[in-house]
Amino acid sequence: MAFRLAPLLLCLVFISSDAREAKTLVVTATAYNSLASQTTATDPDVTAWGEKLKPGMKCIAVSRDLIALGLKHNTKVTIEGLEGEYLVKDKMHWRWEKRIDIYMGVDIQAAREFGKKNVQIKWRSKSER
Repeated sequence: MAFRLAPLLLCLVFISSDAREAKTLVVTATAYNSLASQTTATDPDVTAWGEKLKPGMKCIAVSRDLIALGLKHNTKVTIEGLEGEYLVKDKMHWRWEKRIDIYMGVDIQAAREFGKKNVQIKWRSKSER
């Protein structure tokens, strides 16, 4: 009987090690554009993780304290009041805490209209072992 249970136990261990738990947090949200005045003058389309952004992408930059909470590179995030999922593709300056910056391509007006607000974000990160 023990021999027949071994494969089942191995399967359960594998499933539970990949389990993800949903996390939520209220953060300050702003918006940014691919402009030299808002990013780097040399290549405003390149993120701190070295990826090239293109208008229309649904991505965000996160304050570095959020990375430690599981909002790592390419984590999927939902943002209260916005449709769809956003990917973490950039990280913000060290001075910011509990903050996200939503990428708005080159649409400066959309970024200004979004303004600054508190929103709830939700993401999944791997369970701690």
